[in-house]
Amino acid sequence: MKTNIVLIGMPGCGKSTCGVLAAKALLKNFFDTDLLIQNNENSTLQNILDEKGIEYFKKAEEDAIVSLNIRGTVIATGGSVVYSEKAMEHLKEIGKVIYLHLSYETMEKRIDNITTRGVVLAKNTTLKDMYNERLSLYNKYADEVVYCDDLTVEQTVEQIVNVSK
Repeated sequence: MKTNIVLIGMPGCGKSTCGVLAAKALLKNFFDTDLLIQNNENSTLQNILDEKGIEYFKKAEEDAIVSLNIRGTVIATGGSVVYSEKAMEHLKEIGKVIYLHLSYETMEKRIDNITTRGVVLAKNTTLKDMYNERLSLYNKYADEVVYCDDLTVEQTVEQIVNVSK
């Protein structure tokens, strides 16, 4: 039985912020895979990207995700998790995947620290390119979609709780 709720989405959509609150409302634990990666690598996400590169980061993320063996948890993933089919198959096996959708314009407004927050963005790739590349992947893996553009944090949490049932 799938007892986990897995949050996927663009940077800035609220996976971590809303995930903690949704976990409280759903009487579940909360787990942030970005923290697992940082702990495994003993480095910040941005330092991993800067020092070891995107391919290394993606492999570290995949390894961290595939190692997850938890139940009764809201799991906030990194925005780049959808690049790994293996990681996403594992997440779909252990939980219900909810895509927190943002328009490009809203994402751009919410992200003001793109160069320090550990976003997987290849050289010569714009934020818009990344958005367009990931959009179909999020939709591919989502069991449910919550449209977050015009929602407050509380409203987003309420929608996560509603579609989790």
